[in-house]
Amino acid sequence: MADKTLNDLFLHQLKDTYFAENAILKALPKMMEQARSTELKSALGVHLDETKGQVKRLEEVFALLRQKPEGVECKAILGIVGEGEEVMQEFAGSDALDAGIIAAAQAVEHYEITRYGTLHAWANQLGNSEAADLLKETLVEEENTDDILSDLAESMVNQKAAG
Repeated sequence: MADKTLNDLFLHQLKDTYFAENAILKALPKMMEQARSTELKSALGVHLDETKGQVKRLEEVFALLRQKPEGVECKAILGIVGEGEEVMQEFAGSDALDAGIIAAAQAVEHYEITRYGTLHAWANQLGNSEAADLLKETLVEEENTDDILSDLAESMVNQKAAG
């Protein structure tokens, strides 16, 4: 194990993130279906399309590394998505549902922001500017989605949830 390098860690984290993005692709349609607000449904739909592009970008990074795109199970994202599913079940039909969906979606976004920030930094450290640029593009999308969700929560959803 002592012979492992940052490059090995980068590849492992890339696989973890690839698994996570594919899990998110499965979760987002469920969240869209459950959301009550048309604005939230729309924001989740936009992010679903972005996530498809993010998976393609990850596949481009794998190609740059001459590696086959594959995932390794990401227990963190499975837990975050599972918590979101619990909230959607427990609060189905209530005015608090959309607030819970936003909270769950932001937990996902925050996880992704940490992953893409790290991958971007490591790609730079490893001298792979092409991969770094691709990862930075996704990082910016994740941060923008987080901002959009915060704006939705603060401008309307939380107030409605409060009754």
